[in-house]
Amino acid sequence: MIRNVSKLLSKTKNIGTQTKQNNQQDLKPQDFLYHDFDQNVETFRSIYVNCFDVMFRSFLLYGKTRALVIYIVGLSNTNGIEDFVLYPFMKETANEEQSFHKLLENQMPVSMVKRINTFTECIQSIATGYPILLCEGENDAFSLGLCKWEKRGIEEPAAEGGIRGSREGFNESLGINTSLIRRIIKSPALKMQPMRIGEYTETAVVLAYIEGLADKGLIEEISNRLKRIKIDGILESEYIEEMIEDNSYSPFPQILSTERPDIACANLLEGRAVILVDGTPFSLVAPISFFSLIQSHEDYYQRPLMGTLIRWLRYFFLGISLLLPSLYIAILTFHQEMVPAALLLSMAASREAVPFPAIVEALIMEISFEALREAGVRLPKQIGSAVSIVGALVIGQAAVQAGLVSAPMVIVVAITGIASFMIPRYAAGMAIRMLRFPIMLFAGTLGLLGIMMSIIAIAIHLCSMRSFGEPYLSPLAPLKFRELKDVLWKSPLWMMDTRPHFTGESNTHRQSPGLAPSPKQGGDQSE
Repeated sequence: MIRNVSKLLSKTKNIGTQTKQNNQQDLKPQDFLYHDFDQNVETFRSIYVNCFDVMFRSFLLYGKTRALVIYIVGLSNTNGIEDFVLYPFMKETANEEQSFHKLLENQMPVSMVKRINTFTECIQSIATGYPILLCEGENDAFSLGLCKWEKRGIEEPAAEGGIRGSREGFNESLGINTSLIRRIIKSPALKMQPMRIGEYTETAVVLAYIEGLADKGLIEEISNRLKRIKIDGILESEYIEEMIEDNSYSPFPQILSTERPDIACANLLEGRAVILVDGTPFSLVAPISFFSLIQSHEDYYQRPLMGTLIRWLRYFFLGISLLLPSLYIAILTFHQEMVPAALLLSMAASREAVPFPAIVEALIMEISFEALREAGVRLPKQIGSAVSIVGALVIGQAAVQAGLVSAPMVIVVAITGIASFMIPRYAAGMAIRMLRFPIMLFAGTLGLLGIMMSIIAIAIHLCSMRSFGEPYLSPLAPLKFRELKDVLWKSPLWMMDTRPHFTGESNTHRQSPGLAPSPKQGGDQSE
């Protein structure tokens, strides 16, 4: 941004008289505002040439001193500019002894007034929706807190709904998103570091963490990775995710994306960091492990036994989603002796009219199912679900009757698709869906040996991965038995008294010991 402003300023450095040029030479960088009011106005007009939505409102301060308000229509509060800037300053009565700064403090009913002295700061303020006020005789401008733009209301996240828990979700406004976190975590230890990324978009990004819980080295590493991003623009948090993750070529995400404030706050309380990006409801959480992608917020809003059962179902169907078509191909092609005789005869009868081998049959069905799933996502909401469901039923039935695929293969693909929907995180589900195809090819050429080789390759890849320097399979590899109470099973809340090991060794305990409920703990009960 500074580079662009310097280019624009270099075009206007010869504008004006020799006095203006001398004033410009007095300033070390060209980015500083000039002492001459006319030169400042001319520079801003040259910067915003062919920008019809940028308004230059000139007026006389108490009928004597020239002043100018610059703002963008649609981003600034025009009613506030009229009521709180133009009306009080255009009154006929004025105190001669009162300075311009005193006028701002005493007569402008605006909560935020910030003094700025560079063109870059002025352009950033205008682009954010904060008007700037220039006054003759002043070499500083004033950014006024009078922004007002259209924003979406707070709604329940469509992709992360649940039976129990908060119904609030982030939206595209960064200010609302930070306030939702502040409303849950009220401690001043919650820190939010602002920064801007993108040469042209100047996207506002906030790094949130709890001081004393998050490791200082982790926060410094995330901050350094964010600051070294040099790009034209940031349109969604995925841009940042790709720029700061450890392994960009891995199908598995190393950063958790969520649009639920309660999930973001839960990770903050565990010592992780949250990255909020203006213009998107999806926040980023780092560091994470593979098991963070399998856990759901509802695991913590249910009783421990139910949470553990659902979590184990998730792990089981994760394996089904990844391996079921490959197992079907391998057993039917190379290992028919593993199938009971009655079932094998039934499957052979259903495949009698199918002209393709099992691997081709599976690829046809899997690709068709993925196409239907993507079509259901891209179509309008009113017809998307109907098209995907009806299309799957009609195409599946027609393919079986035409002899292109067998009925058992349709059942296998349907079960695989249902299993993939049990993965809470869409990015993790996409990784499993992508890995399913190479495993099917290995199964069709090497049988069960190919499946075992694929599993070993995936395990090696996961063990070698890190999320901001932390092992991706932690706490399973390396093994930390105490932390398995929130991974392989869901322990009661009173048992989870420690935080994950990689999120700050200085404050490891999150609650007092001995909180297990007991009838003897009643305050008024006599022994």
